[in-house]
Amino acid sequence: MGPGTAVRWRRRVGRWRRAGCAALIAGAVVLPLSGAAQPRIPAPAPAALAPPTAATLDEAYAANRANAARAARMAAGHGDDHRAAADRAMADRSRHLLAFDGRGAGLATEVFGDLAHADRVAVLVPGSDTGLDTYGRFRTAALALHRQLAAEAPAGTRTAVVAWLGYETPGTISTTVATTGRADRAAPRLRGLVDDLRRITGPGTRVALLCHSYGSVVCARAAHGLDVADIALVGSPGTGADTAAGLHTDARIWAGRGADDWVEHVPHVSAGLFGTTVGFGTDPVSPDFGARVFDAGGGGHSDYFDPGSRSLTNLARIALGETTEVTHD
Repeated sequence: MGPGTAVRWRRRVGRWRRAGCAALIAGAVVLPLSGAAQPRIPAPAPAALAPPTAATLDEAYAANRANAARAARMAAGHGDDHRAAADRAMADRSRHLLAFDGRGAGLATEVFGDLAHADRVAVLVPGSDTGLDTYGRFRTAALALHRQLAAEAPAGTRTAVVAWLGYETPGTISTTVATTGRADRAAPRLRGLVDDLRRITGPGTRVALLCHSYGSVVCARAAHGLDVADIALVGSPGTGADTAAGLHTDARIWAGRGADDWVEHVPHVSAGLFGTTVGFGTDPVSPDFGARVFDAGGGGHSDYFDPGSRSLTNLARIALGETTEVTHD
């Protein structure tokens, strides 16, 4: 086999491989999953509030807690004790809810720390299978990050964490998790959150997005021109962009993946099929993507915010702007 023939053969194998991966993903898109539809849990419409400011934060928190309390009563009346308990926890006086919507899988934006006076704000964007019924694990991650920021922040630096469950996340085993559809719909909402944060905190506050799994697709779709300092892609299946430069943002782009994260084995392909984009393209931790790759330790897909982990330490340093302290693979 001559050199020219070998090159053509490699290209042909590459095309077959990409086509095969795309076909497998396409099958998941066009073949509906089996299973009966789940009954929808009744809940009130979200509280009607003006865009928040530093002066109206407490009012917003109180209104959203009251809405969560009403949602809890409606869920209990419907016979869903699990959702009622989740909503009731949200309504606790200690909770700072910037937004709440108990309808469907549920949406919530929770604040940890003094947002109005924060110098550094980390926004945590979740991946698949996150809703009010599973919110506890997402909140645990946000609390761990908040504690890490408080422990590592230089003297006089005030920090806050925003846990943003602001979009309907896909299920891990679903037709939506392999497409950008949910992320495309979520991106304007994430941009709106950043606008709210800028209104509340002022232009001097540093904002970082820490985006886990499918949440990294959301952050990538929102990134163009977004007023944030850093975007960290954690356990990412890809972004839909070929390179970090393709995100069209002035923010520093970081990427990290734990040594035991199954997402490493997701095919890094992207194809337009049936009016949507299937797959997410270039691996964000690969040299071809061009992100700043940080050491995410040896954990799995759900371990990035474990207390004491290398990934949590580095994510806190990114959020604090201590970029020279971030360790790399």
